[in-house]
Order: sequence, then C-alpha cells, then structure tokens
Amino acid sequence: MIQTLFGSLEEEKKPGLFDRMKQAVARTRESLSERIEDIVSLGKEIDRATLDELEATLLAADLGTAVTREVLEQLRQQADRRQIANVSELKRLLKQELLAILTAAVRPPCTVEPPEIILVVGVNGTGKTTTIGKLASVLRGQGKSVLLAAADTFRAAAIEQLEIWSQRSGAELVKSKTGGDASAVLFDALQAAKSRSLDYLIVDTAGRLHTKSNLMAELEKMRRTASRILPGAPHEVLLVMDATTGQNGLQQARLFTQSAGVTGIVLTKLDGTAKGGVVVAISKELGLPVRYVGVGEKAGDLIPFDAHDFIESLFE
Repeated sequence: MIQTLFGSLEEEKKPGLFDRMKQAVARTRESLSERIEDIVSLGKEIDRATLDELEATLLAADLGTAVTREVLEQLRQQADRRQIANVSELKRLLKQELLAILTAAVRPPCTVEPPEIILVVGVNGTGKTTTIGKLASVLRGQGKSVLLAAADTFRAAAIEQLEIWSQRSGAELVKSKTGGDASAVLFDALQAAKSRSLDYLIVDTAGRLHTKSNLMAELEKMRRTASRILPGAPHEVLLVMDATTGQNGLQQARLFTQSAGVTGIVLTKLDGTAKGGVVVAISKELGLPVRYVGVGEKAGDLIPFDAHDFIESLFE
C-alpha cells in the first residue's frame, strides 16, 4: 500500500512529523504521562499496589482492558523482582510494552503494478470522504495520478463532497447519481483507471444503508467486482475510525473487518481526544496496523502513522 508513503518512511520522514504527532496527542499525554508521575510520587516504591493505581490511568487513556491487562502483568512481574527503580524506568518499560503491541500488528505494504486499488470503508461521520480527499491530495502532491470513485451513492452529500476534493487535489472523478448502483460506479472507475494507466484508484463506499446486513453485503459485492476486473484488487482496504469514539468504535470495526477484508486503519480526529490510547487497543483487538492518523482539518493534516513516534509522543 502506497510504497512512497510508508514503504520507505524511515528514509523519507519529513522534518516536523514527530512534532505534529506530539501536538496531536497532547491531551492524551496530559491524562497519561502526567498522571503516572502523580501516582509515582518522589521516593515512592513501585510495587504491585502502585501498579494497581496505574490501571485506572491506562483505562482512562482508552488503552482498553486487553492491553491494560497484558501490560500490567508484565510490569507486575518486574516490580516483584524490584526491577522498576523509579518513574523514568516505569515509563521506559511501559513504552516498551506498548510499542511491542503496535509493531506486532505491522504488515509490510504490498507492491503492485498500477493502478493500485484502495477501498475506503467506515460508518458515516468518521471522516471517511474527507480522508479520501486528503489522501488524494498527498498522492497528487507526489506527482501521482489519482482517480476517485464516488461509490457512496446512498448519501448525496458524499458525492458532492468528493467532487469538491477532486477539484482541490486535481484528481479525476467517476460518479453516478444519488441512489445509483455502487458496484456499477466501481466497475466504470476500474475500467477508467486501467485504460488511462493511472497510479491509484481510491474508492469511497457507503457508510450506511437501510440495514447493516445490506451494507456488509454491498461491501462484499464491491470486493468481488474489483477482483473480477483486476485480479488481486482491492490491494488495500482502509477502515476509517473516529478516535473520539474510542472503544465504542471497535465493535463496528469488527463488522467491517469481517465483511470488507480490512487491511489497515485510518484514525481521524486524534487531535480532538484525550483517549489516544485507542490506537494501541485497535492494534491489539483487531490485529491491524494503523496506516494514517488525522490531526486536523486541512488537506495536509493526514500523516503516515509511525508507532515509535506515537509512543514517544505519549510520554515526552
């Protein structure tokens, strides 16, 4: 998926990327790192009782019960052996455990011959269509040719919104009328991407239909259509999640993962919550990597996710 963005991220990381991540998780850092220092006051022994107090702090940051349980078990074992001398060591070990969870979910990006097909899924209100527009802007800024497919035909505003992003970014657009056949839009877009030798096709999909079962059935149909027209497609299925919904969004995410074959997460509105720990919970619960995070409303406010930068930002 998008080799130029995170296939060579370590070599091409832009200056200031860490600072932007740090600013985005400022509210989470206040609720997590500073609270840890309150718990572990100067000269206080770090034992199991101390770590029991830490549990509420980790849950408040929306790390989730599974992650909190796993991390604390590791820390308790080290506390029993008196291997946690001070708050700095506690933070170092905590960072180590959280980073291990994130890196365990990392999947290497695929390398495909253009056009690369990216299906974007998620419920309405998560910022799905806006994310597509931002992603198109990033790719166009790299000189890539991009086609957008307005296949969320259930919501009229989605088509109009994607048309605006198409004009802003310089990406091409395939659309239909409201209520049209989403798979037909996808079919036309796939044919256009192939015939025009474009680099990327990014497909917007419905975030709501009359029933959830219909929605999931439609997403499965779109995957089959993509695969039939272009074997191996879609090459990436990105699920857009709203960070402010935290753990509440995980059940929805499971449904999309099962039906749509999600390969990565885009977490929007990270800058608007004190529960940024949900990033780790997502990786643990779904076994999926976070590909991007949204840190603002502008076109350039979609940044590739770097696990090390994220963890360091939570504590620095």
